[in-house]
Amino acid sequence: MGVYEAAIARRSIRRFKDMSVPRESLERCVNAARLSPSGANLQPLEYIIVDDERLLPQVFSTIKWAAYIRPAGDPPSGKEPKAYIVILKDANAKAPWTAYDIGGAMENIILVALEEGIGSCALLNVEWDKLIMILNVPSDYELSLLIALGYPDESPVEEPFEGSVEYWKDEQGVLHVPKKKLETILHWNAF
Repeated sequence: MGVYEAAIARRSIRRFKDMSVPRESLERCVNAARLSPSGANLQPLEYIIVDDERLLPQVFSTIKWAAYIRPAGDPPSGKEPKAYIVILKDANAKAPWTAYDIGGAMENIILVALEEGIGSCALLNVEWDKLIMILNVPSDYELSLLIALGYPDESPVEEPFEGSVEYWKDEQGVLHVPKKKLETILHWNAF
């Protein structure tokens, strides 16, 4: 799978198979994130990989899943993520563009995971204070993003955008995700 194919095939996964994710794959994801673009090359990001069976349920308890279809979007018992990658930012990094660093790191993680057959879901609706305690994060770091990982046990599909960004599940439990068409968002040489 090439990069373009991976980028257009990628969907957020919220139901995972009961299979652990190899540490080598998780390390490859973080290595790709480490090498993503960084404003002024300041590299303010660090990462925590969580794959310990005792910690996984604790991390899971901090997440609010798929708000548009709650609780149908919550992974059911036995379908929870098998790993997480937490992106942390050095709180002393004053660069105004750190959000771009986080976005680049996230995308590299997601694409490398997909190449390895691993599904992912980037999450921001997280009880960060609780997660800080669970992971023993020092006060000079901020949690920026949580990425849930595991082998997919669902196949969400893209739907044409028709006025609403809200995703939904059909009678068979397939997740449908509206996306705007290329011709509605692409402009050549001027708006």
